[in-house]
Amino acid sequence: MSFETIISVDDLYANFFNPQWVIIDCRFSLAEPDKGELEYQQGHITGSYYAHLDRDLSSSVVPGSTGRHPLPEINALSQTIRRWGVNEDSQVVVYDHSNGGISARLWWLFRWLGHDKVAVLDGGWKGWKDRSFPEDQLLPAPKQGDFRPSVCYDLTVDADKVNEIRLRNDWKLIDARANERYLGLIEPIDPVAGHIEGAVNHPFDLNIDEQGLWNSAEVLKSEFEARGITTMPSQTIFYCGSGVTACHDILAYKHAGLGDALLYPGSWSEWITRT
Repeated sequence: MSFETIISVDDLYANFFNPQWVIIDCRFSLAEPDKGELEYQQGHITGSYYAHLDRDLSSSVVPGSTGRHPLPEINALSQTIRRWGVNEDSQVVVYDHSNGGISARLWWLFRWLGHDKVAVLDGGWKGWKDRSFPEDQLLPAPKQGDFRPSVCYDLTVDADKVNEIRLRNDWKLIDARANERYLGLIEPIDPVAGHIEGAVNHPFDLNIDEQGLWNSAEVLKSEFEARGITTMPSQTIFYCGSGVTACHDILAYKHAGLGDALLYPGSWSEWITRT
């Protein structure tokens, strides 16, 4: 059995000693970029590797041209994945603090590179610690997996495509940021507030319950339906501030059984450089 969306801490623990499984810690704070890695060094799921959002899961920002987290270079990310020991048949599990806001980015990146056997840990690091499952401070040695990318270019769209479809009824463009940012009432990160004209709002935190666990597939589907987000997945585009938490909505959409929606990687932080 493979896991391709969400995995429980119990299911991970049941397979904890399986050599074909690879675990990756994605803890990260936008406000304090070094914080997640420091916390990883202080304690993490035994055997897990660390993925840094800026260093590993993004490429360099080009001021005035890209968003805040451009997609990583394919060769560079693939080399990193091999150093984590990922093989073609590996089951990968990714986690962050709790709600999957960062680990969903790596989940999406694996799928973009053609590796579907990847799942986000429900409850993340907090959920694992709450069960007193194995943790330590040891840094696992680099390995040499045989992973080779098979890039699914059709999972992304660029700004020109977004501009083409944003007011069309047969497409759906969804902003995954908090409602206050979507409405332009606040903007704590980017220099311009607001949203792409034509977009509807589906804040990614709607995907998580009060305990920090993912809602069921049925609840997720009903939330999307309530916002009219039932268009064909090939005509459904998600974005956020920089292409990170939009992946959370894409994962929720997939887990709800609605299919593989598309990502506008540049998102709002790129869009505002074009206007």
